Amino acid sequence: MKLVHKHIALLIFVLFLGEISAQVLPNLGGQRTGSATLVFLKNDGSSRSFGMAGANITLKEDGFCTFTNPAAATSFKNANISASNLFVGSGINQSFFSTILPWQKVNTNILFTVNNLSSGKQEVRTEFQPEGTGEYFYVTNTSIGLGMAKKLSDQFSLGLKFKYVYESMAQYKSHSVAADLGFLYNVGFRDLSFAVVVSNFGGSSQLNGDHQEVTFSTGTNSSPDKYPLPTTFKLGISMLAIDKDDHKMTAAVQLYHPNDNSENLRLGLEYEYRKLVSIRAGYILGRKTYKIPTFGVGYKARIGHNPLRIDYGIAPSSIIGLQHSLGLSLTLHKAEERK
Repeated sequence: MKLVHKHIALLIFVLFLGEISAQVLPNLGGQRTGSATLVFLKNDGSSRSFGMAGANITLKEDGFCTFTNPAAATSFKNANISASNLFVGSGINQSFFSTILPWQKVNTNILFTVNNLSSGKQEVRTEFQPEGTGEYFYVTNTSIGLGMAKKLSDQFSLGLKFKYVYESMAQYKSHSVAADLGFLYNVGFRDLSFAVVVSNFGGSSQLNGDHQEVTFSTGTNSSPDKYPLPTTFKLGISMLAIDKDDHKMTAAVQLYHPNDNSENLRLGLEYEYRKLVSIRAGYILGRKTYKIPTFGVGYKARIGHNPLRIDYGIAPSSIIGLQHSLGLSLTLHKAEERK
């Protein structure tokens, strides 16, 4: 009987969220769409959280936390190497590389990340040659980050990462600097965790390079302008909703507040069987282009005695279509820890 009551309460809660989403999360800030540059910095490098709609800042033991919440890197006691690829669509790919190196003398983990987006070959088009001029150009966005994560207590962690951001678009180039700051607090009951993250905090970016000035009848000239970086504030909570024998289920909720789009709420679930196979799902409330849930799967294998996590996520979008993310994360165990 108690189980029935729990299911009824859960159903009412889900319906309640759907009913209030239009009121609590209206399209506030939707008019800001396109007002920031270097938006590749917002893309999720974690294939694990990609299947959970990006509800990621409280996830621990995820090698890609260096992109989502650097404070969560304190969950690693050994070195970790992770790499993933996001298939954005239209031939555009974004690759992520992360390394976590524990520095035991000062109880700190050192973080190193590389984030690179490549457009592939793009055809040059003009107002008078919309079918193409026969020339091609490339767009490359790259971010290189260096940071640290430290446990200030058994329950509280802090993470900070600075990153250099480079953009190249045909003959135009830009250089920027940004920072990520994250906090993580674990209550100690059913892995209940709270997190706050500010991502891509920095100044403005402007493309520089030789450009052809186009004079119209009004006498105005075109030239690149300055735009802010896509700074995002995130607040999240997660806990083990089920922890029984071989079955575990983690539920995560995250508020997402970007400076260049509307506020939204991300809901994620991860079911794990025997610490081996994972099935994930997520949903985004407050984004018009994401009306279909996200999905993902994971599998834990080994290379020798070293744990290897293989994750895959998929996110349907009404504009871009299906986006896929595939990631590998290898943790290097010390000799005395291998069994």
